[in-house]
Amino acid sequence: MNNEDLRKINLFTKAYIKKQLDEFNIAKGKPVTIHSSLKAIGETEGGGEGLLSVLIDYFAKDGGIFSVPTHTWTSDVYDRRKAESCTGVLSKLAAAHSDAIRTLHPTHSLAVFGNDAADFASKDNNTDTPVNPGGCYGELLKRDGYILLVGVGHEKNTFIHCVEEMLNVPKRLTDYKVEKTIIHKDGREEKRHIKWFYEEEIPDVSVYFKKFEPAFRYHSCITDGFIGNAKAQLISTVKIKEIIELIYKNSEGRELLSDNTPLPENLYKI
Repeated sequence: MNNEDLRKINLFTKAYIKKQLDEFNIAKGKPVTIHSSLKAIGETEGGGEGLLSVLIDYFAKDGGIFSVPTHTWTSDVYDRRKAESCTGVLSKLAAAHSDAIRTLHPTHSLAVFGNDAADFASKDNNTDTPVNPGGCYGELLKRDGYILLVGVGHEKNTFIHCVEEMLNVPKRLTDYKVEKTIIHKDGREEKRHIKWFYEEEIPDVSVYFKKFEPAFRYHSCITDGFIGNAKAQLISTVKIKEIIELIYKNSEGRELLSDNTPLPENLYKI
């Protein structure tokens, strides 16, 4: 069914969403982290809560892990007693879900679902950068996981920050640390000190992460589909890391994310 046909559907049932998920043909038991726009998806049975229940049931069974970013980086305080998040409606619903285990990252927490959610979430307990390779995003790679973009592009693909840190890309993190506060559910306050994004020359490199998409497509690591009305991409974290590593190896130290200029094809075509 093409996008024009999808627009004729006034309400996407849970069964229909599940059928769309089946078309991605993802291996069961693999961890998946979603970045999404509910507005792009359209009306779904049960609203945002209904959609979230389908996603949890689909990805968190058979040993799988499903996680939703519940970031709070717009504040210096992460209050775990509240379902606050600056990353959209689905994020807030996930943060409030009774089955969610929310990670202890002071700025880039995740709501994690699945039988192994506690172990997965624990990787963020002591991280000292926004998207640390030793944290949950790095664990996603170790477990051969996937990023699912729904109605959004790679500018929302937080995992790319993690890859750039793995590759020690210059001018991505500050030399100093900033103080953040976690308020636990019992009211106890915990101070965490983390390096922050280096923003002196490029205020937000993630705006330009979409420049990597042609390289991902050239290496056939994107599976396209739809969730509701929204175009969706399922991408292997292992492939993302391999391709970005290749690009930076061939770039010979050049800054690649200072503007919208497309990446030279010789950086990724081999």
